[in-house]
Parts: sequence; structure tokens; C-alpha cells
Amino acid sequence: MVSGLINANPIVYEKKERRTRSTPADVDEYAVEAIDQLEIFEHIRDIKDPEHPYSLEELKVISEDAIEVDDKHSYVRVTFTPTVEHCSMATVIGLCLRVKLMRSLPPRYKVDIRVAPGTHATEAAVNKQLNDKERVAAALENPNLVDMVDECLAPSYE
Repeated sequence: MVSGLINANPIVYEKKERRTRSTPADVDEYAVEAIDQLEIFEHIRDIKDPEHPYSLEELKVISEDAIEVDDKHSYVRVTFTPTVEHCSMATVIGLCLRVKLMRSLPPRYKVDIRVAPGTHATEAAVNKQLNDKERVAAALENPNLVDMVDECLAPSYE
């Protein structure tokens, strides 16, 4: 991980119990099921923090309540809360969220990643960076950044 931590002693919370979506018995097995808040949360809950050996869920950087889904309009918004106001990894965390959802969701979805209002010193700049296609594409051309994102997205075997 990174030395010179901004938040050397973050508060670590207990993970929620995993839940599964219930599917009615009369649903056609070939029907496309709507994507909901729980499904998005299950995709992103285990992303590792770039600075700490904890998941974004354990650090309360993400929560199920901070996810909005409009399946009808193919829209997902994830709002995350950095652990400190001057978190230098906020853009990397947002990029991890975006990449994970790009890899997990059908391409018809528009994904909006946001820093929770009032939780980061450069909130507007981070939000602009995370939701600009060209900036995201440029970031994903940087091999060091891609390695960091892949490390955060690697499955943990706890």
C-alpha cells in the first residue's frame, strides 16, 4: 500500500451480511432481470481501499443507501464518502468504482460516480474528472494507475 498515509488510523466497520435477491418462481428463466441497488452494492462492496487493507464497505466509503438505480433509463449513480476531507486517493477510489461497474454492467448503462457533497476539499474537481469520458480513458492508459485499480479490484479470499 501507500506510505505517508493521509488517514493512518481509519475507523473500520463491520461488513453487512451478504444478501441475495429473491426471484419469484413464476419468472421466465430467460427474462432479463432489472438491476437494482442491492446488485450494484454486491458488485462494489469488496473493492479494496488503495491505502488500507480494508474494503470500501468496511471503511464506510460506500453504502447501499448511497446507490441510485433507474433501470428503466439505464442509469446508475454511486455516491462515495472519502474517509478524510483531503483524501488524495478519492479519484483512484472513484476510478475503481467506475471500472468495476464498467466490467460488471451491460454497456447500455450510464454510470455516474460522485463524491458525497461536502465530504472532500476538491469535490467538484474530483466529480468532473470521474465523469469525463476522455479523462477516464486517459487515466486507463496509465499502466501504473491500471495496476493500482486492478489491485483494488482483485478478489480477496478472507
